[in-house]
Amino acid sequence: MKLNTSIILEWGGVIAAILYSFFVALNIGFEFAGFFLLVISAILLGIWAYKKNYKGILLLQIFYASAGIMGMFRWYG
Repeated sequence: MKLNTSIILEWGGVIAAILYSFFVALNIGFEFAGFFLLVISAILLGIWAYKKNYKGILLLQIFYASAGIMGMFRWYG
């Protein structure tokens, strides 16, 4: 299987989102790292959605990135 940019963006975003959800749900002090992973996931999946012209998914990733940034600020704010 040939790895291309699209596959790396898609699956990198998915893996980051999975880790984010576990970090926040476990409530063991990794919440900031989880929110950071949410932002990374949203960026990767947002680029992927933009390249594929998936406008709904792109809008969702903009929301997720915003939520992740707010989470990081509120965690240490």
